[in-house]
Amino acid sequence: MNAHDSEKVIGTLLSEGYQQVPTPAEAELVFYNTCSIRDKAEQKVFHRLDTFKKENKGKTFAVLGCVAQQEGEKIFEKAPHVSMVCGSASYNQLPQMLVQLESGNKRVTGLSLETDLTFETPLTRRDNPYRAYLTIIEGCDKSCAYCVVPFTRGPERSRTSQSVTKEARELAQMGYSEIQLLGQTVNSYVDPSPAGWDFATLLDQVGRIPGIRRVRFMTSHPRDFTQAIVDKIDANPALCNHVHLPVQSGSSQILAAMRRSYTRDEYLHRISLIRAAKRHITITTDIIVGFPGETEADLAATLGLLDEVQYDAIFGFKYSKRPNTAALKLGDHIPEEEKIRRLTIVQERQREIQARNNLAYVGTQQECMVEGFNKATGQWIGRTSQNKTLNFLYTGASEADLTGRYAQVRVTRSGPNSLAGEFTSHA
Repeated sequence: MNAHDSEKVIGTLLSEGYQQVPTPAEAELVFYNTCSIRDKAEQKVFHRLDTFKKENKGKTFAVLGCVAQQEGEKIFEKAPHVSMVCGSASYNQLPQMLVQLESGNKRVTGLSLETDLTFETPLTRRDNPYRAYLTIIEGCDKSCAYCVVPFTRGPERSRTSQSVTKEARELAQMGYSEIQLLGQTVNSYVDPSPAGWDFATLLDQVGRIPGIRRVRFMTSHPRDFTQAIVDKIDANPALCNHVHLPVQSGSSQILAAMRRSYTRDEYLHRISLIRAAKRHITITTDIIVGFPGETEADLAATLGLLDEVQYDAIFGFKYSKRPNTAALKLGDHIPEEEKIRRLTIVQERQREIQARNNLAYVGTQQECMVEGFNKATGQWIGRTSQNKTLNFLYTGASEADLTGRYAQVRVTRSGPNSLAGEFTSHA
């Protein structure tokens, strides 16, 4: 989602007559896009801004994204060499803000979180010529105790289904064969138009647009994950065999403290819907360890959930204190070294699970979209519908460029993080 934000900003700048340069050293105007989901990411922002200060030779600096929205004009105090602060909901105001900078204003801000469709940015520059991101909903209403997103992205607001499908058709006509629907809670989508589509309907309709071969989506919230989504995946071959469904903890007690609005059993019910599908759908998740009050029993419950669900991958994080969040008021904060220990345990258990899961793919044929070539290994890099990385050897013409094409690959080896194989045919 942050990468797509950068695409929106770059497209807007190009439309205003700016030219992109390879490095900050060559730039007159430096935009720094930021994330504040974890404290470590935020600290990197101010470290980098300090570095920019040392490199400041008549340059204009702008801070974008969630840290910009969270810190607001305080950034000017911490980094006086910054001239613009702009949150993600204000990117459509960039042309006017640039005019203010060019007219001599030393401090310009865009920090609105109005509930209109400000996240629609028609001037997006696409970094990948084959896969395109498409934002369908912005913001979050869930108010999880650890999460800063509602304060930096604002409340949930959805685009009309007509707007989304129009952009998807345009992307297909431009040659994009894979589209990824994006939102902080993408499956909470509610069509504000009279059509009244839910997320499952929108997902299905995007997958039926001629020229679109694959559709992915991220990130889902378990509360809004329904049988209808699974049914659409089953019925529509363009919808990828992968669901990312963040659980955060395997303990109902911790889930309640996190304000996740579901129990362990309710989450497992959603998993059962996916497992009952006609197609084999891989499942990935997010895990937070060391949330305030987490006991060894709670950690054991999370490890037990990994064993029960057999995730294909997880994104594991240590709990991080974030401003304005309810978790700050909780007692029994876990020491940093203990959080590191717990995260290591979780990651090691998951690595064992992934090694076993991936071994089952050896000997199978998999279709992958080719993403590039690794000169060091002499292998092409592809991604399967199940979101597995598949590295493979190609015995065809050495000058052939397979990037963006689809290939059938026979899997010959596996590891915990990827598959390897041999090209068999173009798909």
